[in-house]
Amino acid sequence: MDTLLIKGGFPLKGEVTVGGSKNACLPIFAATLLTEEPCIIENVPNLTDVAYMGKILQHLGAEVSQINPNTWKIEAKNIIELAPYDLVRKMRASICLLGPLVGRLRHAEISLPGGCIIGQRPIDLHLKGLSKLGCTIVIKNGYIYVDAKNIKANNVFLGGRHGSTVTGTANLVMAAVLVPGITRIDFAACEPEIEDLCRMLISMGAIIEGIGTHSLKIQGVQNLHGCTHRVIGDRIEAGTFITAGLLGENNITIRGANPLHLSAFLHPFEEANITIDSNNDIHVQGNPQHLKPKEIITLPYPGFATDLQAQMTALMTVTPGISIITERIYPNRFMHVPELERMGAQISIEGSSAIISGTPKLYGAPVMASDLRASAALVLAGLIAEGETTIQRIYHLDRGYENIDQKLRNLGAQIERLSTDQVPLELAS
Repeated sequence: MDTLLIKGGFPLKGEVTVGGSKNACLPIFAATLLTEEPCIIENVPNLTDVAYMGKILQHLGAEVSQINPNTWKIEAKNIIELAPYDLVRKMRASICLLGPLVGRLRHAEISLPGGCIIGQRPIDLHLKGLSKLGCTIVIKNGYIYVDAKNIKANNVFLGGRHGSTVTGTANLVMAAVLVPGITRIDFAACEPEIEDLCRMLISMGAIIEGIGTHSLKIQGVQNLHGCTHRVIGDRIEAGTFITAGLLGENNITIRGANPLHLSAFLHPFEEANITIDSNNDIHVQGNPQHLKPKEIITLPYPGFATDLQAQMTALMTVTPGISIITERIYPNRFMHVPELERMGAQISIEGSSAIISGTPKLYGAPVMASDLRASAALVLAGLIAEGETTIQRIYHLDRGYENIDQKLRNLGAQIERLSTDQVPLELAS
């Protein structure tokens, strides 16, 4: 199991290009099941989650191949409806297969996804939406059985306790595009990843109105055809590198992301030297003296993304004053806090809020990643900390960041990936 070793305090300078969006890519891969014809997906990030989704599609009967490291060809001529536990348990996002299997085969059997360390993420809204379309759903022995032989267009409301559901919206859209009549999804998620999925489906022949809003209107068609689609840049990776740039006296340029997808993230940093040029490149010139404390609340898009909360927490640990970050999407998503405290951060958790008292300096320490975005927060903290930081369980990081250690090295960071036999004995034990 690999470990990251980071020597903090080295300035970052240069250019970095973010990869394709993992959160967009996974439902887009699932959408290829809606047609018998081949689909070419470009700008695919080279991530463990993406590779695993490819394996699941192969199990379902699709022919899956990589034309090059970031371009995949998927042809789903003959597919089956069963996604077993041994596959689904390893990646929660595989639940997005439910919609296309229902739409294409009118039947699906998918293992219930497992738990998650950042908190419960129920799929009740997914099932509620399918029920409104006339599907019969039975949950038995850890599996979801969906009979969609009587599926029909309808109006569906997808609001829940924490707002709209992104994966639930993706599932309902993919289920509805092949259902005769008009389906309207109200309180749909409007994240850029949903927009990207809808644009791909339109290129396959789907008829969808209201893209980018909370109300989607879908006119069902008889069949869809193949397409070539380029995945959008990863806004979360871009936000992570922007945060890295703000952490010290750094000067970096981030390419490959759409700045409009980061409006809520960029808004609190009006005092910082962040500029966007005509090519949509984002330039960050860090100056710690310009940073001010923040009050941040995570919300569904276009609000502040929960996937950038941990990174913001790391930044606020070295920002003078008192910052408050409130987590409205996954209230338990503060697993990174005890590890940041090991590095000298002063944070107290009050309910769903983290109250952060900025400290002048963090100190390197052995820490352990608990989830994908917590991993990123620990990397950021290691970049600014005095001394050496070792981060274990970085397989979480590899799920969502393509070659982040190499990209940071190219910017001047002192970061090294250690294999199991290179890890010091005191850490290995």
